[in-house]
Amino acid sequence: MNLENALPVLWSVVNSPAGITLLATALLWLLGKLYSRRPLWQQYEGEIISAVKWAEKEIPDGTPNAGLARLDAALKMVVAVYEQARGRVATAAEVADLKNGLQLTHAELEAAGNL
Repeated sequence: MNLENALPVLWSVVNSPAGITLLATALLWLLGKLYSRRPLWQQYEGEIISAVKWAEKEIPDGTPNAGLARLDAALKMVVAVYEQARGRVATAAEVADLKNGLQLTHAELEAAGNL
């Protein structure tokens, strides 16, 4: 069977009710997998918000490298909560994910005027 004959057959199979159902099921399964793979930091978003607000209040603007000091203090707080919840030391990848979430959450809070 050559390509010219195979394309109409394949197209008719894909456009059949069974083919459409199969494609829709595969798409929904894939979307479900993608949606369920939330970043780690989203599970600790409440703690991240609390840590960001705490660091903003505790570390004054006049502190040298205030932004970095706030990030470090908030990250230490979030990692401590994470490690206590998990009962183990966080890996470097987990800490990096939490740090990324901290930075994103800080930017969102600042843009919304909540800091």
